[in-house]
Amino acid sequence: MSENTKKRFQMPSSYTVLIIIIAIMAILTWIIPAGKYDTDEAGNLIAGTYQTVTSNPQGIYDVLMAPIRAMLGHEPTKAAIDVAFFILMVGGFLGVVNATGTLDVGIASIVKKYKGREKMLILILMPLFALGGTTYGMGEETMAFYPLLVPVMMAVGFDSITAVAIILLGSQVGCLASTLNPFATVIASDTAGVSSMDGVILRIIFWIVMTGMSTYFVYRYAEKIQKDPTKSLVYSHREEDLKHFNVDAVANVESTLSKKQKQVLVLFVLTFVLMIMSFIPWTDLKVTIFESFNKWLVGLPFIGKIVGSSTSALGTWYFPEGAMLFMVMGIIIGFVYRMKESRFITVFINGAADLLSVALIVAVARGIQVIMNDGMITATILHWGEVGLKGLSSQVFIVLTYIFYLPMSFLIPSTSGLASATMGIMAPLGKFVNVQASLIITAYQSASGLLNLLTPTSGIVMGALALGRIELSTWWKFVAKLAAGIFVVSILLLILGTFL
Repeated sequence: MSENTKKRFQMPSSYTVLIIIIAIMAILTWIIPAGKYDTDEAGNLIAGTYQTVTSNPQGIYDVLMAPIRAMLGHEPTKAAIDVAFFILMVGGFLGVVNATGTLDVGIASIVKKYKGREKMLILILMPLFALGGTTYGMGEETMAFYPLLVPVMMAVGFDSITAVAIILLGSQVGCLASTLNPFATVIASDTAGVSSMDGVILRIIFWIVMTGMSTYFVYRYAEKIQKDPTKSLVYSHREEDLKHFNVDAVANVESTLSKKQKQVLVLFVLTFVLMIMSFIPWTDLKVTIFESFNKWLVGLPFIGKIVGSSTSALGTWYFPEGAMLFMVMGIIIGFVYRMKESRFITVFINGAADLLSVALIVAVARGIQVIMNDGMITATILHWGEVGLKGLSSQVFIVLTYIFYLPMSFLIPSTSGLASATMGIMAPLGKFVNVQASLIITAYQSASGLLNLLTPTSGIVMGALALGRIELSTWWKFVAKLAAGIFVVSILLLILGTFL
């Protein structure tokens, strides 16, 4: 067979992987004994109360219906529709912001400001991208920055890898150390049934350490390339890259925010500040100012009726209110930018469409839980874990959890999909060895984040490398030492987390 006719193996999409897992779980309902646990008033499983029940094997129809049931809600699996709609509204909001060009020009203005102090850009831009990753899961929207930053970095003596690393490592290390990323931390916390603020101290430590490590790593590489360009891993095609990226035209990039763009930037930041404030359980922290203000506002004659009697205080919001926030702020930004109504509708819908795959994958992933719950094998698997984990220390369990999530992150690179598929199982297992669900969420995030710096199943990684004209093998060679360091440090921080 000639080389041209040989078929290369292509990794199936996350959807296919998840459907295969659903089918496998359906088959297992014919093999694994059915069982259940007693629960307390809050619905939490009571360890040691497992008992076998009559089996309920799942068939082809159940497999086909699982994602639908998951999206609409199928007890005891939570409905995915609120999460999916929230994701679509975030996409619409980002579509409007990107249409204003505010983020692109903002980055360009920083680049111009530090002309002549280019290495300082690494120390500034990487934490900024990491901040975007940790707060709102900055990923696909970074694609607009590569054509801007690559020629700038090459013009000042660095290479394309330096530029790609600033954006890709910065944003994805931020996702690795998510503090309130709605596509990772919030969805995982929702699936595990805990507050998204549980474990936030450790996640902040993760963010500081990982951002520091990756920034130092890229800084040292850039310093080496600036001193000796031949040390570049892509030096062999530097001349071709200089022509391709039209490096001579870098100076002509617009770098001044207009008055309207400055207003958009303020609203953009304000939106995420409001989201963070609305998701923090203030009453659990003994802060009642928002609840008191809401009661006062709703209680006002006439004005309270106009505002709405069902208004919720900051700190009690969840996905429905979050979706409303992004929708409303998108409308306000479109109005402030003087965007025509037809243009606004187009970019909002296109932005939502960009995240449609993320919204759908949540439902498909939760279909796994539907099949397992309907087949009544979830409790049995948990029971096996309960028995198998007896005698294991919390430290050993959390390390094994982290290692478990590494191959799972390869199969399901979507953070939201992975959380929806597994957290309903892993979080209860942690209870048997006194490991908090929040720490398991941190282990999942850090493992998923590490793999999403490397895996060819990630569209973010492959898109970034394509824009930077970098081979995957070259990227692996560049990032290998950092990945090894992240692996070791992540385990150490997770072990630390068992003592916090």
